[in-house]
Amino acid sequence: MPIKVGMVSLGCSKNQVDAEIMLSLLKKRGWELCTDAGLCDVVIINTCGFIEDAKKESIENILEFVTLKKEGRIKVVAVTGCLAERYQMEMAKEIPEADVILGIGSNEDIVEAIEQALRGNRVYRFADKEKLMLSGDRIISNLPFFAYLKVADGCDNRCTYCAIPMIRGRFRSRPMEDILQEARYLAEHGVTELNVIAQDTTRYGDDLYGEPRLAELLTELCKIGGIRWIRILYTYPDRITDKLLEVVAREEKIVKYLDIPLQHASGRVLRDMNRHGDRESLTALMHHIREMVPGIILRTTLITGFPGETEEEFAELCEFVKEIRFDRLGCFTYSAEEDTPAAGRDDQVDEETKRRRAEVIMDEQMQIAAENNEAMLGQEITVVVEGFDRLAESYFGRGAADAPDIDGKVFFTSPGRKLSVGEYVTMRVEDVMDYDLLGTVTEE
Repeated sequence: MPIKVGMVSLGCSKNQVDAEIMLSLLKKRGWELCTDAGLCDVVIINTCGFIEDAKKESIENILEFVTLKKEGRIKVVAVTGCLAERYQMEMAKEIPEADVILGIGSNEDIVEAIEQALRGNRVYRFADKEKLMLSGDRIISNLPFFAYLKVADGCDNRCTYCAIPMIRGRFRSRPMEDILQEARYLAEHGVTELNVIAQDTTRYGDDLYGEPRLAELLTELCKIGGIRWIRILYTYPDRITDKLLEVVAREEKIVKYLDIPLQHASGRVLRDMNRHGDRESLTALMHHIREMVPGIILRTTLITGFPGETEEEFAELCEFVKEIRFDRLGCFTYSAEEDTPAAGRDDQVDEETKRRRAEVIMDEQMQIAAENNEAMLGQEITVVVEGFDRLAESYFGRGAADAPDIDGKVFFTSPGRKLSVGEYVTMRVEDVMDYDLLGTVTEE
């Protein structure tokens, strides 16, 4: 009987790509990959260590499978990912029941480490984080028609609230041909939607070629047959150039969608975050993007309760949100991450104030989203089918305006014929429900 291996991957899409590369190594070893980790011989928890809530979720998952191991239902518990990289031997000490703990630079050792653990050995390895595999065969772990395409890893931006540079290392791009080769392979195996990711996609190529090359990379990706949608995530506002916007506007395969995590609008708060700009410059940038790419969907994320944030600065952020009317927006309360500059400040904002401010932002955004959705009534949009909800007796999926995992859904009926997952159809919007659209397929 082959060894059964399950993977629980937490956190961001970049971590998911790491997990998919490890899954390919496990499959090549001849082991059986299972979707129900609780029924496996070996469970790998690919952890997230970005903010406090993510760390808690990772620890809860580890302890859940440690309990199953104690009950004799699992043979090996392995821990990988950002939490393992960040805390290393601390985790080995605090959770001795974990048989394998690998830092991200040791991901390629996953098969050998598990083999040792099956023989009764504990394995703890923490190679240089910059040895993390950036490419390799993958087992796509989401719906088979879309994939995340990681073009770089690490970050040099050094935002004062962020632990990513400590966890993932310096920014390093993949060679363009390497990325294009992977994209061609994905297209040949049924992927029609590519979501381009990195800690900072707009910096892609700067370290390899002496200048950012995202615009050139996107142009080449658009030449690949079989790819229908290309989406750009994690762009940094300072590096959004007219050259990039021209490519987004020109290329039909690039969905008119840009994810720009701004974090705040107050110039003083942004400076304290070690970021650039202020409300005036960011407002001008958003207007400029909309002028160059008509109809573009703008997504951002914001942080409330950063140390020293005053009520006046929060009010400025609220006014910015009302003025710009982002199409998609997420708001998080500030998390004081140890060893980051902001965590050591003595002007921390209390948790209740952080939460209240985040709720105010999200309440405002819900109203904006409702009004935007109401304006969609009667329009026809292209959607990709993700599945069928038997209780609602409705198909569900996404439009080009919705990134996987983070944005809303569309729900639709198809009176004329049965639809398949991954199929692209035209839907007329007939109703709205919170952040989601409802309608009927108009194609025969």
